[in-house]
Amino acid sequence: MRKLWEDHVTYTGLFAVAAIDGGVDANNIAERLLRNQDDIGNAIKTYYGDAAGNKLGSLLRDHILIAAELVKAAKAGDSAAQDAANKKWFKNADDIAAFLSSANPNWPQKTLQDMLHGHLQMVTEQVVALLKHDTPSLIAAYDKNSEHMMMLADALTSGIAKQFPDKFRG
Repeated sequence: MRKLWEDHVTYTGLFAVAAIDGGVDANNIAERLLRNQDDIGNAIKTYYGDAAGNKLGSLLRDHILIAAELVKAAKAGDSAAQDAANKKWFKNADDIAAFLSSANPNWPQKTLQDMLHGHLQMVTEQVVALLKHDTPSLIAAYDKNSEHMMMLADALTSGIAKQFPDKFRG
């Protein structure tokens, strides 16, 4: 689970750099980033079934597509579009938290909301740093987000292990 979420952080950061500064093909990075969302969904299928894995993958793909809208609006300086995308982004995070907490009683919805909202804030910090060409702040935001998402990965893994202890013995 950690590798999947670290990839999420890495490819999100790479996408933001590509979309804002160019130099590399943002579309190729976006394809890889979207595939990562499917990989995360696939990782829970063993425990929750295909429908749940596909649903999580879909919600996470939406998370990325909305983030792309937000980055585009921020780069263009379109604060109205940025605000609209940000509202959609936080609603999507709430939908992800609600979905996950409905699947596992060890994943409290409020805890997941707080963690996902924190992730959104840290990605926003990265985008702001990129727009300002503030490399030290970009690195700090990336590092903070990476550590934060490892905590999310660990919380998800722990919840699965508690819900399905027989699958984690021996």
